[in-house]
Amino acid sequence: MSAPQAAGFASDAEQPASAAGLAAGLIDAEAERRERQAESQRDVVFADELLPGVGDAEVTLRQGLAAGGSATFLTLVTLAAMDELESAALGVLAPDIRDSFGMSNGAIVFISAASGAFLVLGALPMGLLADRYRRSRVIGWAGVAFSAMVFACGLAANAFLFFLARFGVGVAKSSTLPVHGSMLADTYPIGVRGRIATVNAGAARTIGALSPLAVGGIAALAGGSEGWRWPFLILGLPALAVAVWAFRLPDPPRGQHEMKSVLGEVVEDTNPMPISMEAAFARLMQIRTIKTCIIAFSALGFTLFTSGILGNLWAEDRFDMSTFERGVWGSVGGVSLLLALPFVGPRYDRLYRRDPARALSLLGYLILPGAALIPIQWFMPTGWAFMVAGIPAAILSSVTFAMVGPVMQSVVPYRLRGLGSALSAIYIFFIGATGGALLSGLISDAYDPRVAVLLIGVPATGIGGFLIIRSASFIKNDLSMVVHELREELEERDRQLEDPENIPVLQVNNVDFSYGHVQVLFDVAFDVRRGETLALLGTNGAGKSTILKVICGLGTPSRGVVRLNGRTITYVAPEQRGRYGVHLLPGGKGVFPDMTVRENLEMAAFRLRKDTEDRERRFAYVLDLFPDLRDRQSQQAGSLSGGQQQMLALAMVLMHDPEVLLIDELSLGLAPVVVQDLLAILERLKADGLTIVVVEQSLNIALAIADRAVFLEKGQVRFEGPARELAERDDLARAVFLGKEGG
Repeated sequence: MSAPQAAGFASDAEQPASAAGLAAGLIDAEAERRERQAESQRDVVFADELLPGVGDAEVTLRQGLAAGGSATFLTLVTLAAMDELESAALGVLAPDIRDSFGMSNGAIVFISAASGAFLVLGALPMGLLADRYRRSRVIGWAGVAFSAMVFACGLAANAFLFFLARFGVGVAKSSTLPVHGSMLADTYPIGVRGRIATVNAGAARTIGALSPLAVGGIAALAGGSEGWRWPFLILGLPALAVAVWAFRLPDPPRGQHEMKSVLGEVVEDTNPMPISMEAAFARLMQIRTIKTCIIAFSALGFTLFTSGILGNLWAEDRFDMSTFERGVWGSVGGVSLLLALPFVGPRYDRLYRRDPARALSLLGYLILPGAALIPIQWFMPTGWAFMVAGIPAAILSSVTFAMVGPVMQSVVPYRLRGLGSALSAIYIFFIGATGGALLSGLISDAYDPRVAVLLIGVPATGIGGFLIIRSASFIKNDLSMVVHELREELEERDRQLEDPENIPVLQVNNVDFSYGHVQVLFDVAFDVRRGETLALLGTNGAGKSTILKVICGLGTPSRGVVRLNGRTITYVAPEQRGRYGVHLLPGGKGVFPDMTVRENLEMAAFRLRKDTEDRERRFAYVLDLFPDLRDRQSQQAGSLSGGQQQMLALAMVLMHDPEVLLIDELSLGLAPVVVQDLLAILERLKADGLTIVVVEQSLNIALAIADRAVFLEKGQVRFEGPARELAERDDLARAVFLGKEGG
């Protein structure tokens, strides 16, 4: 073998070894990351008796209602009863409405159940309003709209107008889950939430149990093909009276009962920041109990919201049952549900005080038998047997749905209760109700209602029950996160009271962050004082740029808090943070290359277009700060050098007059002379009192501009202190210059 051949053979032999070494390194790195992620999750697990509501003294329902006042409960129960009455009216009268407008089974099923989709359209804004404003006003206005739309259902002249009225009813009813749920959770103690939910559902179902008989009776008394209109016309009046009363209800402190249970006192945020829907949903979908439960309840929604309509259609078409007969059996089913509710609520509360996981598992085990009971009902030979056989499955599913509120309220951060319920409404009503309505309507028209129920209801019930049981394994960890956040909030409140003159301009505390299932930040915490320049240093992939994204709102942490001047901005939208003074200069290209320098600055000043004086002041300031740009205002930005483009990008950010300036990779790819010019500009900004956080790879540059430094390695803070002290840490300094940790 020749020498070149031998060398080539050796080279080929080395390649597998290098590949194997690389693979082994990746496996080791992933194992280490998973270990850190597991440790991060274990750090927030508290003993059961420290979880909110667990181990608390037993509270009777009367004591719980007395603690929050009965007016709120009675008002919300009555409004829920109006919803139940309206839903029952539609279910019982569906065949009459179908015949009156000449629709098919599929069309009336779709219109009837599609109010779930309409409800979702209102749930998002209702949830946002509930988390931002006085909830009693939101409830009042929603009740007024509900009354008007129900009245419009009775006046509809054709199927299209009836559809539009149903649209309005669905949007108006959307306040029930996000706003009512948030209000009840903050009004009454944790120890009675299960009973509050079941009594609420029971009272509503009492009306619902009588409503099929009442609705059928009114329609029968009115007579004729248009008798179905009168129940809708009559229902609108009492709903309006209760809605007007709702405006007078008091609005309780948010999260007060969790705070009393965990902290022994209430830490009230008297001036909360506006919440971003996107940030709230990003945080909520990282809470495993919530994520699993809403998928479970959406699966159950496939059958719950269409089974009543399909059952009534089957009873009329198969067994020739009249409107009055269907109403009687609907009332019997409602009464049967009332017999079960008093057992479930107290049982849930007792289990929750001992073990929240068992309380949640209870709901899953209540659901599973329905998968076997549904086929039994739909193969019954007579009408009365069909109706009787459907009662047990309906009871189990309705009881479980009554407990959606307590489950969600226990693990949702109290600031996000409205949007947390809205998120569940999206899955339950849009995916569950609307998806179930579409599939059921198509299958029912192609075959018959029985085939639709068997194909959809049986698997949906089994999947829903299994997922609820599965979610029980997550609830203690998620409740521990609640405890951790409440304790941190109390500590911060005390710190601000002790030293109100030295509140940090920017605070990052206990932040975890993940990209999908990959966690990249672990319990990151640091403060930035007013006028201070902080350098974020570390190896590639350490999480430095990710922290800037979290601060400016481009990423929502799975745990932890971000504060600006002592106020929580964790869930504030990026554009809103910009209005409060937090601005980011991103790494890489930060200009519009096809526009001139002047046009780039004008785009940056778009928010100031109505304030000409301030706009011109900012133009003068940045052009004085960057004299090289002043002479190039007509030049296209894309033709500038890399250093000049970086200056223009910085000038565009400064047009917003930031209070906190975040800079990602200031010197990356720039010549030393350009870097020196930028450092001189930063020194002037420091002299003007601007607070700066800069991500930097160069230790020398960081030492030249930073007062303090934070060194990160693999998503964790390894050092925080004066920048000069970091230079004395040889191990960290070598990592900055020579670190090869990738990611």
